Amino acid sequence: MRPTARQLWVLVLLTLVWGLNWPVMKVGVSGLPGAPMAYPPLAFRALSMVFGLPVLAAALLWLKVPFTVPRRHWREVALLALLNMVVWHVIVIIAVSQLSSGRSAILGYTMPIFAALWGFALWHERLALRQALGVAAAALGVVLLLAGEFTRFSGAPWAALAVLVAAAVWALGTHQLRRSTLALPLLTIVFWMTAITTVVMSLLTLTFERGVWRAPEPHVWASIAYNAVGVFGFAHAAWFYLARTMPPVASSISVMLIPVLGVFSGALLLGEALHWQDWTAVALMVAAIGLVLLSPKDTR
Repeated sequence: MRPTARQLWVLVLLTLVWGLNWPVMKVGVSGLPGAPMAYPPLAFRALSMVFGLPVLAAALLWLKVPFTVPRRHWREVALLALLNMVVWHVIVIIAVSQLSSGRSAILGYTMPIFAALWGFALWHERLALRQALGVAAAALGVVLLLAGEFTRFSGAPWAALAVLVAAAVWALGTHQLRRSTLALPLLTIVFWMTAITTVVMSLLTLTFERGVWRAPEPHVWASIAYNAVGVFGFAHAAWFYLARTMPPVASSISVMLIPVLGVFSGALLLGEALHWQDWTAVALMVAAIGLVLLSPKDTR
């Protein structure tokens, strides 16, 4: 399926916002380089959502999108929230404090590989040759970028494994969203998925972090503001738009530049080291996107 001009513009903006957010999150929960002061990760994510939800609500009001969800649809909306947001945000915000921002992004964006596996296992989807090559190129890029990181993971192997689990659940959620028959505007679904996740995050930080709550420092507030407006006000709606209007493999492979941007922005902003694997992976990710998104006519 060849992407439209609108989908490509949304993809570009989404890549920039989400890619830069990995070092932003790292700063928010782990502190500034050279003077780290960890902030409770669940509280950070809960505050980002609390301030982001009104931004999303304002968008619905401006666009005159209804908020109402019929009672019969609530179970499916809750399931979509669990698979697409709750598991992902709980795991990743905790894991990013234990891993480098770039490598956290890479682990998270193994999602396209899981999307292809879920499609084959549950819905018997067969990949075209170009799609299979794209998935293989993305997988090789992930392997290369992880090659020098196994010693770092030895101190927190649970974090690396947990992010992979989150990526697998997110991939399943992408399929479920694509196949959803909910007769609701997409922004309505996104708003209530975000609201459900906000409640879950708030309850989790209240239960597990209440004893270490404190007023956020200026750099934490800046990270919260970026997440509130950029991630929860825009990026999630943009991603769900792509996931619902494009095939799961195409939409997921199309965002593979996000971890690449995460790696290089982490290196620039946080001083995280780059190696030859990073540069090779860039070429592989670009190849993966081209193989999946370009039609055969475009590649002649």
